[in-house]
Amino acid sequence: MKKITNAIDRALVPVLVALMTGMVIAVTWQVASRYLLKSPSSYTEEMARFMLIWIGLLGAAYAYRTKMHLGLDLLTSKLTGNKKLTAELFSTACVLGFTIVVMIIGGIQLMLLTFELKQHSSALGIKIGYVYSVIPLSGVIIALYSIDSALQSIHNYSTAKEEK
Repeated sequence: MKKITNAIDRALVPVLVALMTGMVIAVTWQVASRYLLKSPSSYTEEMARFMLIWIGLLGAAYAYRTKMHLGLDLLTSKLTGNKKLTAELFSTACVLGFTIVVMIIGGIQLMLLTFELKQHSSALGIKIGYVYSVIPLSGVIIALYSIDSALQSIHNYSTAKEEK
């Protein structure tokens, strides 16, 4: 599992940096073409919006991995031993359940529906299903990170138990 999550880690950061760079360039060009050239670019707003969707969802996966997501550890930071492990596994199971049901299954259904309805973006002309494909993709990444987190919690608990 570590090999898989480490490979995702190595790929995810450059993708996020590239998307962020692309979005900055697109927005800068949009502003420059509107105010300096007096002829606004027709595709940059849509491109920036689609990149923002991808950055938001893939960034959420990265934030979950690095434990930088919003979380309240007021209760769990005071727990120890079996209770702490139970709380961590319950939390991880909730995240895993959400990602499987909502992001992976629901995301695939949404993506397939937009392909079936032949929805295209107005300015770029790309299929909206490609834009929505980030939902199940980030869901799979978060699910893998959840499983890795659960395995790490169990390993940490058993290591701490052996040391006593």
